[in-house]
Amino acid sequence: MGPSLPLPLRKIVSPRTAIRTPVPISRCPDVSIIVPARNEEANIGDCLESLTSQTGVHFEIIVVDDGSTDRTCEIALSFTGVTVIFPKALPKDLTAPVVTGKNNALIAGARDAEANWLLFTDADTVHRPGSLARALAEARRARADLLSYSPEQVVVTFAERAVMPVIFAELATEYPPEKVREPDSGIVAANGQYILVRREAYNAVGGHAAVATDILEDVALARLFRNAGKRVYFRYGGDAVRTRMYRKWAQLREGWTKNLALLFPHPGRWALESLFWWLVAWSALVIAVDGVASQYFGRIVFAAPWLLLYRRIRSARFSTANNLIAMAFGPPMFAYLLLLSKRAHAKGRVFWKERSYRVDARKGVPAEVKSLDLIPGIESQKLRTGN
Repeated sequence: MGPSLPLPLRKIVSPRTAIRTPVPISRCPDVSIIVPARNEEANIGDCLESLTSQTGVHFEIIVVDDGSTDRTCEIALSFTGVTVIFPKALPKDLTAPVVTGKNNALIAGARDAEANWLLFTDADTVHRPGSLARALAEARRARADLLSYSPEQVVVTFAERAVMPVIFAELATEYPPEKVREPDSGIVAANGQYILVRREAYNAVGGHAAVATDILEDVALARLFRNAGKRVYFRYGGDAVRTRMYRKWAQLREGWTKNLALLFPHPGRWALESLFWWLVAWSALVIAVDGVASQYFGRIVFAAPWLLLYRRIRSARFSTANNLIAMAFGPPMFAYLLLLSKRAHAKGRVFWKERSYRVDARKGVPAEVKSLDLIPGIESQKLRTGN
């Protein structure tokens, strides 16, 4: 981490009068890393430390401060070579037609980027050494226009350990990465925590401006690429990046309430099925244990549903201990979150990071959005550290 600049030396410059120092063609970045951040003081330091230490590829880092009220900007500015920009502020009343805060930030970051490849990554990610160069090489090798990794999920609290393996196991079932990689499978997905795109293809499909009203912008962007005949490459990427998505139950509940009804078709039915198979697994396990205790060893076959449940949850790539906790307590919590998400979208309102969005219950996008007139008016202010 670079030394913090004295606050008086940090200058806010209007983009109309700012002069970008010319970069020699040989030093033009291969990748522009764009990090949207809103009140991420607990995460942004680790994220930028892991990004600034990447090797094997020339890159620039743009942090887009999305109206933070904590130390996010100050921490970002303490890293040498990191550019911090501010998108045009969203209106206070987000019940009006408006882009989402994250999309507003991503559009501003992409507009300021210089490289032919853009990496959109969240402020709560930590990137493994050399992962950026490997990802770029993998994208080129796979001839991918959009490469997305599903990060390793770090879980700490009981709620995280119980429900996150279940959710990601169900996501792996609904969106199998090998199917996503097949152009004709009809299944498309991406994880917004790590999306690497070829700039030319990104511009051709309209970029985040084309999905600016989508709550689930990552999947919407991947669908844009697929529909335009671009190659989407998606896989588990724990070898490249890890993240802790939520640190508190309230954050976890709010985040998944916003997303689950969009990720899973018929969330009510999915919730009932999850509860049903959880009850079957527990009941069968009780019969199996009772059989062993009573020396009716033939009943051990009733453990099969429990083993099948473990096999399903194991696909999310968590530790054995986390899988057992998730098996015991996760499905009812997952069902609860599904129903909460279904109700929120049916009512047409979701919340995220102190913002309330009115959504179309049929599409999961801000209601009554008829145009993207806000996009051309996006302006950014820059704070730069020395290079």
